[in-house]
Amino acid sequence: MSFLTIEDVTYSYRGKNPVLHNVNWGMNKGEFHCLIGKSGCGKTTLLKLAAGLLQTDKGRIHLEGSEVVKPSPDCGFVFQSPTLLEWKTVMDNVLLPISLKRKLTEEDRTQALELLELVGLASFSDRYPLQLSGGQQSRAAIVRALVQRPSLLFMDEPFAALDAITRDELQDDLLRMCRRYNMTVLFITHDISEAVYLADAVGVMAEGEMVYQSKVELERPRRMEMRYDSYFNELCYRLRQVMGGNQS
Repeated sequence: MSFLTIEDVTYSYRGKNPVLHNVNWGMNKGEFHCLIGKSGCGKTTLLKLAAGLLQTDKGRIHLEGSEVVKPSPDCGFVFQSPTLLEWKTVMDNVLLPISLKRKLTEEDRTQALELLELVGLASFSDRYPLQLSGGQQSRAAIVRALVQRPSLLFMDEPFAALDAITRDELQDDLLRMCRRYNMTVLFITHDISEAVYLADAVGVMAEGEMVYQSKVELERPRRMEMRYDSYFNELCYRLRQVMGGNQS
């Protein structure tokens, strides 16, 4: 069995027409998978089901062999908005998930500072969110999700509101942290090139179904020049065709 297994999952909101229909997906530990598709295709709903935030109508979801019936404390979440608390410093925001469970230790602070150093925010640890740029806020949100070393990280379009250069930088930051801590990631995006650059595998969803799956045969670590080679662009084009309804 895969690390995360989604098997024949169907889901409807309030008993209406299915938002998802017989979706299957599997991830091995340490892999980075991306789901893409047009707005309303069901990809965010699938992420919420995998995270235990919603319950399936039919089918099952297993994480490390156990059926997912509620959110796991071993999973982390990063959403499109950083959702940092404005009255807390960067360090306090990062440590918030731990402080809600138990008393903080010096080891917790050291670990948080180490993660902030990885994304270039160590010198900003005493600042408040409104004193940060959008990209810095997103970096802080990622560090907050990683501070407890989750077994699986769920990310729902976390870079969508950022400019292209900042988004590229954050993608590299995220990959570097995932490599360092052997993170498993399920990442939702509308951006085809983002999905190809980040992922080991990409799934395309349309009208509540998984209509296409592809491995990404790019070596790691990923490098900026890969975005311009023929394989990268051919795969992006193929995924764009599928998203447009052309699977021939």
